[in-house]
Amino acid sequence: MPKRDASTATDALAQRLLKSLSSRILAARHPFLLGLSGLQGSGKSMLAAALVRQARGRGWPAQTLSLDDVYLGRRARRERAARVHSLLRTRGVPGTHDLDLLRTTLDALAEASANRPVALPRFDKGRDTRRPPSRWPRVRVPPRLIVLEGWCIGVPAQSDAALRTSMNALERDEDADGRWRRYANDSLEAMQDLWKRLDALILLQAPDWPTVCRWRAQAEAPLRARGAPQAMNTTALRRFMQHYERLSRHALRTLPPRADIVIALDAARRVISFREKAVSRRRR
Repeated sequence: MPKRDASTATDALAQRLLKSLSSRILAARHPFLLGLSGLQGSGKSMLAAALVRQARGRGWPAQTLSLDDVYLGRRARRERAARVHSLLRTRGVPGTHDLDLLRTTLDALAEASANRPVALPRFDKGRDTRRPPSRWPRVRVPPRLIVLEGWCIGVPAQSDAALRTSMNALERDEDADGRWRRYANDSLEAMQDLWKRLDALILLQAPDWPTVCRWRAQAEAPLRARGAPQAMNTTALRRFMQHYERLSRHALRTLPPRADIVIALDAARRVISFREKAVSRRRR
């Protein structure tokens, strides 16, 4: 889809979503926390930005937070890798995020003011570490809407039985005893209290895992063409994606019945269906 057409379609989708959720957002006595879940390449960052832009156009203070922005930096991941498992050097799976930072940021946003501005964490993927706090944007007004986006937002933990069998060559060769996947799953279990805070959950549902891998490869191609130092070749990208495969396949199966709104996409990221639950989510 051409970039301009994709942007127009995203704006139209954001408008439809805000229309659907507007009464709940306006009735909330706290910042409405909207989860936006989608696997790599599904367009969630673009949709999150469109939601915030259009919410502000309605006069609603709005902010977006990405799960990516609370990744642990390189040094912290190296320390965790040395202590738990070497695969934790690579950011991505639960266990490579700073959940306390995310919780405290969400709590603070409700009390944001000119005298108590809230800094929003930002991660620099090019440098593979968090930007200095002095460069984090400041929020000085409590938002009416917070869009929390990420690839595993809302995903439940797996059963012990599901963890016993290796998913791919990475798990078979580098996690033969299952220690890494169990740690990631325990960390995902620790995320469930964050998912309970969501006032609504939107899912951008990819067709399947091979399509997600193609989307990720499409995103990597321009970086290789520019000679970017962080660009991955085909072999490196295949290994990188295997870090995500287990929970991505799990998300494809388990998230649709959990989401308040499911937006099914085709291989070209076009919306092929929009399904909304009649029962609204309530914060616990």
